[in-house]
Amino acid sequence: MPLSTHTLLAETRKRIVPPRTAPPPAPTTRAAVPPLAPGAVPGLGHAAALLRDPLGFLGSLARHGGVVRIRLGPRTVCVVTDARLVHTLLVALARDCPRGAVQDTLKTAFGDGLLMSEGQAHRDRRRIIQPAFGPDRMAGYLAVMHQVTEERAGRWRPGQVLDVAKEMNHLALEIVTRSLFGARLSEDATLAFHRALPDLVKGQIVQSLYPHPALARLPLPVNRRFDAAVRVLNRVVDQAVNGRPGTDRTDRTDRTALTDRPGGTLPALLRAATDPATGRPLTEADVRSEAITMFGAGTETVSTTLTWLLDELLRHPEVEARVLAELDEHLPAGTVPTPEALGRLGYTRSVTQEVVRLHAPNAFLMRTAQVPVDLGPYRIPAGTELLYSLTALHRDPVRYQEPLSFRPERWQDGGGLGRPSFLPFGAGKHKCIGEAFAWAELTVAAAAILRRWRPVAVPGARAREVVWTTVQAHGLRVRLAPRTEAAATSVVRTGAPERAAAPAGTLPTDRARPTGCPFTGTANTPATARPGTAIAVAPPQPRPPAELRAAADRHADWAVHHGLLAPTELPGYRAYALHELIGHAFPRVRGAELDLLVDMLGWFTVLDDHFDGPPGRRPTEAHALVDPLISTLADGPRPTAPDGRLLTAWRELWDRQSESASPAWRARAAHEWRACLATFPAEAEHRARGTVPALGLGLAETMRLRRHGSCLYPFMNILERVHGADAPAALHAEPALHRLRANTADAATLINDLYSLEREERQSAAAFNTVLTLQRARGCTRGRAVSAVRARVAHLRRENEALRRDLGRRHPAGRWYLDGTRELVTGVQAWTSTSDRYQVPGGRR
Repeated sequence: MPLSTHTLLAETRKRIVPPRTAPPPAPTTRAAVPPLAPGAVPGLGHAAALLRDPLGFLGSLARHGGVVRIRLGPRTVCVVTDARLVHTLLVALARDCPRGAVQDTLKTAFGDGLLMSEGQAHRDRRRIIQPAFGPDRMAGYLAVMHQVTEERAGRWRPGQVLDVAKEMNHLALEIVTRSLFGARLSEDATLAFHRALPDLVKGQIVQSLYPHPALARLPLPVNRRFDAAVRVLNRVVDQAVNGRPGTDRTDRTDRTALTDRPGGTLPALLRAATDPATGRPLTEADVRSEAITMFGAGTETVSTTLTWLLDELLRHPEVEARVLAELDEHLPAGTVPTPEALGRLGYTRSVTQEVVRLHAPNAFLMRTAQVPVDLGPYRIPAGTELLYSLTALHRDPVRYQEPLSFRPERWQDGGGLGRPSFLPFGAGKHKCIGEAFAWAELTVAAAAILRRWRPVAVPGARAREVVWTTVQAHGLRVRLAPRTEAAATSVVRTGAPERAAAPAGTLPTDRARPTGCPFTGTANTPATARPGTAIAVAPPQPRPPAELRAAADRHADWAVHHGLLAPTELPGYRAYALHELIGHAFPRVRGAELDLLVDMLGWFTVLDDHFDGPPGRRPTEAHALVDPLISTLADGPRPTAPDGRLLTAWRELWDRQSESASPAWRARAAHEWRACLATFPAEAEHRARGTVPALGLGLAETMRLRRHGSCLYPFMNILERVHGADAPAALHAEPALHRLRANTADAATLINDLYSLEREERQSAAAFNTVLTLQRARGCTRGRAVSAVRARVAHLRRENEALRRDLGRRHPAGRWYLDGTRELVTGVQAWTSTSDRYQVPGGRR
């Protein structure tokens, strides 16, 4: 009876294969009958288990033997679970065990091409096609691969959400079309190809499971869709085979690569060849059959592997960092890859090998024993169908320690590369002819994408396994952030780690700077800092001023749209130059991420200004304003607030912050925002009770409130959000990092207190300013209090540099995060020394 197929496309998750400490013992007698797997259901056999969880079921069979029988309805199939026996099947027994039912389905549809042929016909066809994949052609292919990927990635936009599997399918198809065929498909043909491919794959596996081949001729829906897909693919391939190389200027690399190839394109090579069996030229049907083979083999598996590669890099940012560092060294940005350059990318090759191992796309491959054969200790009768899964073999815990862990290091120094256990491209005479092409395509495409873009995972949209005849990656969506070279910040040390001379040249602003520097007590100079000054006031401008000004314009529109500001308030508000603070503190941020940070800072500034008024002295009003903001951080019904404008804008900001974040980051950020927002009603309660700093509230408690109320902790968390990955969990667990974060928040807060001193002193409400607190608590002069705060900032910076060195040595994958905390403090200092935010009307300038 026909098997039920409605669950065939059920999404599966990787399941841990039941562990084996050693390969199962061989039977004591030769020609043993393979054992029957337990759990067969009358009538269906093991079909339900196979369809319900293909990889879990196939992986579990290794416990029972190197070859295990299963029943699929009335059919008995032998599953080969031992990689050494699979290698024997593909090499020593290749002649006696040709391809099986899955390939036969495509043979009926597309003819006797390289993928489907056997024996002498296969050898003849392979000799004809082999020159297309010779070493002399690789340089030309690399140039086309690079150009195609650059063109496609160049059409993406910052902030765009990308369906990665879909985009990689389009990319792989275009690479094959232009590299091998020297042609460009129309957009309609490309879309038709991708729509037809799933029906082709589904029909292929369903028809291979039919109890009788005659069922494939019945007008069943799956058969009709399969036949329609075959017609579509033939039309698409005809367009590629009969099309001409492009003639517009973007095809220059393609044309150069074509003219450098002996024999030209693959269709030209095939048409010039003679069939050794007949002595006649190949027919157009033969050319189409080989083209179909190249389209199928060169598109789906490569695009799936590229998708898994990007997904694994998202999960392992330390691996991504090492890959990018290696690319910087051996394949500089803007250079066309060469075979020699790829040969030097040892770590990148280890990464791609590990992706191919963990996510081997071939879930089901089959052979059929035409004569009785011995496979290890087992006797296989003639006519037996033999099934093996490269995905399951590559996750065998006997062959690979921690098989479900992504560990590129297992491939370094040749480790784990034993041929019998690693068979991504098969083995023997049927080994994939395009292996070198595929490895190169993976590396070149990934390099071009990662050079230009930093993908950021969209929450709930990670890659998941969907098993057809291949293990596909579905569901991965990323938000694109431009990847730019790190903006260098030169630091000139002047006797202490925290002391840096200001760079030469005026500040990137046309506003006047304050005449007195709270750190030195001397006049600021517009050029270089004087020797011996404690702290520089401005790092180099990290990006073109026009980019920051455009972000400021967008933020002003956003603030007015949400009702946070009236149009008449904009001139004074713009003078704060909040965008410049973000520009200094986050020198690598661009596009949508830049807008997010400027909007966050602007929203927090408007909130802070509210507490200069009545809410800053009235706890009830303070709680009414802040509690709904805090409640937004928790799941569940969203509250209302007296000031709906602040709440509405905050909801949008929280969604934008957390939309691409991991659960761990979201929990950490929510905790820090709660602590930050809670300081506003806490300070209001102190003012209402009269327990203000130095009058019932000690210096330590004042610093704690200031540390959390400064918003520095949330902005340290944002370092991970804009980087696109969490800092390593082991780094977050370090007490030293907690100290570094606290020091960072304190240093930035104290710098702010120095520059905001005059403004806060003139407020009607008691100010939580450290300088004023020291004056009251110690009864000292203003100058002594400023000197004490200045000395504390210097101490915090020295301590932080020591902490960064220690943490960076023990957690090198988190250096970007450690450096980001330094840039935050530097950015706060640069901005506070130039902004009008803390200018007192009628005061000094």
